[in-house]
Amino acid sequence: MDTNKTSTQNQLVEVAARIKEMREILGMSAEETAKKTEVTLEDYNLYEGGLTDLPFTFIYKCALAFGVDITDLLEGDSAKLTSYTVTRRGKGQLTAHEDGIEISNLAPLFRKKIAEPYWVKYEYSEELQSRPIHTTTHSGQEFDLVISGKLKVQVGEHITVLEEGDSIYYDSSTPHGMIAVDGEDCEFCAVVLHGEHADDVPAHRTIVSARQSEDLLIKEFIECEEDENGIPTKFNFKNTDRYNFAFDTVDAIANKYPDKLAMLHVANDFTERKFTFRDIKRASNQCANYFKSLGIKRGDRVMLILKRHYQFWFSMIALHKLGAIAIPATNQLLTHDLEYRFDTAGVSAIVCTADGKVSDYVDEAQKKCPSLQTKILVGGSKDGWRDFNEEYQLYSAHFKRTE
Repeated sequence: MDTNKTSTQNQLVEVAARIKEMREILGMSAEETAKKTEVTLEDYNLYEGGLTDLPFTFIYKCALAFGVDITDLLEGDSAKLTSYTVTRRGKGQLTAHEDGIEISNLAPLFRKKIAEPYWVKYEYSEELQSRPIHTTTHSGQEFDLVISGKLKVQVGEHITVLEEGDSIYYDSSTPHGMIAVDGEDCEFCAVVLHGEHADDVPAHRTIVSARQSEDLLIKEFIECEEDENGIPTKFNFKNTDRYNFAFDTVDAIANKYPDKLAMLHVANDFTERKFTFRDIKRASNQCANYFKSLGIKRGDRVMLILKRHYQFWFSMIALHKLGAIAIPATNQLLTHDLEYRFDTAGVSAIVCTADGKVSDYVDEAQKKCPSLQTKILVGGSKDGWRDFNEEYQLYSAHFKRTE
């Protein structure tokens, strides 16, 4: 991984977040700010969303529009981020989204905070109703205000149920925990005030550990040891010879949380596609049946040259289900590179992008590599190649696991 590139991308995202924060603090609309910075609304939304590089002239014009120095946006030193910040309803920074829990930071950019305010949603779990409440501790104090639903809270040996508008304030070094009750999800505002001795654990993790999550889907393969705060300290792996990522992770999530978002794919033309775990399970099953019909079987070496096509994940998971060996490769390979890899690995099939000339190089390499028998093209059609997009959906969305 190019760490310098990743660092630069993170910095751009932070600048974009500061621009959005300043705009909302000043009560300016995106349309108004786009006009002041002399860009189209479409481009402004891309810049503010951190979805594309930020031109220096745009950042400079933002600084002028907001009445701040450009270094305030580049480095986050604006006094307006130390005096007050505004977070609109539903616009908090998503901090955690795990099974049964969603947490958003309500002041992510405010500097020198003495407390961390969060919007929290605990999903109702019937299974947790019959269990003892899991408790955790951390330094400092905490304030919780129920917005909707009901929250059962245990602090030390005391248990109380909070309804809409009720609140509780407690010393968080006392063991405490909470769950949603009465058959519905609970939303509440949690303010964590840091103690004199700051914990190494981020504040939002204490909120996560205060709600005992349901058993992990992967419990058959991983044992987890936790400390007194519910923070994992050690993992032990078991039954590794039977573990299959496609069945035991992807499909397991699909079976329990079918509508949970598995992948958000943004194409080069900014076309956005959302795939749930149900979608991934279905598509990978179709791919597995399709590949099987082409003679691909357990142990076969299959090369994937798919750039950033979302079909990469359908294919990868399908090959896991078949027990075939997936070999991801870059689209920068030339004919001699492919010849070497085909021969050395014994590649018998390839799933390849139609973009560029890579499929032409594959055709040339195949002349010297008789092991390559099956060629599947994604995003186009070509003589001598199977058309992935046209063919895989014709197959069943059910695939039976075989050991």
